[in-house]
Amino acid sequence: MQRILAIAWLTWKAALRFKLFLVIAALLVLAVVGLPLVIKDDGTAQGFTQIILTYTLSAITALLGLSTLWLSCGTLARDIEECQIQVVATKPIARWQIWFGKWLGLVSLNAVLLLISGGCVFGLLQWRATKLPASEQKILREQVLVARGSAKPQSYDEQIESETERILQGRLKSNPELASAANLPEVRRQVHEQVKADFQLIPPGYTKGWQINLGFAKNYLPGKPLQVRVKFNTANKSSSGTFLLAWQIGSMDSTNYWESEPMSLAPDTFHEFQIPPNLFDKNGVLTIVAANPNNTALLFPLEDGIEVLYPEGGFALNFVRGLGIIFFWLALMAAMGLMAASFLSFPVATFFSLALLAVVLSSGTLSDAIDSGSVAAGNEETGVAGHSVADVVLIPAFKGILSVVKLVQNYSPIDALSTGRSITWEELGLAFTQIVLVLGGVFSVFGIICFNRRELATAQGTQ
Repeated sequence: MQRILAIAWLTWKAALRFKLFLVIAALLVLAVVGLPLVIKDDGTAQGFTQIILTYTLSAITALLGLSTLWLSCGTLARDIEECQIQVVATKPIARWQIWFGKWLGLVSLNAVLLLISGGCVFGLLQWRATKLPASEQKILREQVLVARGSAKPQSYDEQIESETERILQGRLKSNPELASAANLPEVRRQVHEQVKADFQLIPPGYTKGWQINLGFAKNYLPGKPLQVRVKFNTANKSSSGTFLLAWQIGSMDSTNYWESEPMSLAPDTFHEFQIPPNLFDKNGVLTIVAANPNNTALLFPLEDGIEVLYPEGGFALNFVRGLGIIFFWLALMAAMGLMAASFLSFPVATFFSLALLAVVLSSGTLSDAIDSGSVAAGNEETGVAGHSVADVVLIPAFKGILSVVKLVQNYSPIDALSTGRSITWEELGLAFTQIVLVLGGVFSVFGIICFNRRELATAQGTQ
């Protein structure tokens, strides 16, 4: 361990020698202090605080992520190119210890920088909160500077798939030509979207109900108010830009229910409203019914159309857990950069690492290609999907890449913190396992193997 710590200290010295630590620390503090001065918000304390959390934490992650990739590629590749690694390699130290020591140095450097910037963000939020009126402080403590658990309706995936298959088989019997290899995937996709829409739509003049099981949380929620978070879409626009929605929450079979006045809500955005406590039944099931009095249908997405939020903990510990997940991301980037530098030169390793990062950021494009079943563009006028001979290879490859990318993207601490969501210890443990142990471990093993097999003297002789 002493050898590994010695390499980690050398990594710190290299960062300090190039003034990287001081430059990044200054940029982080500038982002935390400067962004609130130029950000425009909606005028409410809640909106301002959410924007501060979103922008400052995003800026911190971006700055630390790029500097981590640059330094991880440079600290190993430059040592090899400048023949410094040969001096270290002649010492009684294994190459895996050199590699791991550099990773540990990068990780500890990021830990210090993340603590400094995270502490500044937390202190700024607490200071700003004390300057607000009592009513605004109450909103912040209940909806933003808090850790709220989340409960959603049951998944309809099995029902949607079953209904899709039933309708598809009926169409194939009446029109056998649809069964051709070219048409069948597109027909199935269209049927699937139609069935999915039926589970999401509230036609004009109709109501739709959801049953949300609060689970174990029901045991400590009596007497505590809850928040309902909703989002809907519509194909038509109204003259006012909003639509009316009336809510009935609780069971009509008893006196324990609540009815709202019609709410004027804008589509394509999230809305939260508070409901009285104790509206769920003895099993912890909360019944929510929405009435649509408008002349157009409203669509509540299955993924995030409706959600119940309940108090679960304090903001400080939740904020620390959020920083922990960001720290795991940085540890993965350090492993990725060192892996690239283990067999590539500094410029190529940097380009390779940034290319991998671009793939992660392009996951939306990959998802669209997988959903459409082709990498070729379709005809928007006719609604016919495109087809390419490369689909046989690329679509399965995209699915594999996306499944790996989701191991990282499934955890979004910035979004959770800005909306007052709880980041549980279980989520933190899963994030560590998937991001650091699984993905980081794969990069580390591959990088150490490449570094062990690399002929350092021969590589220098060819330059």
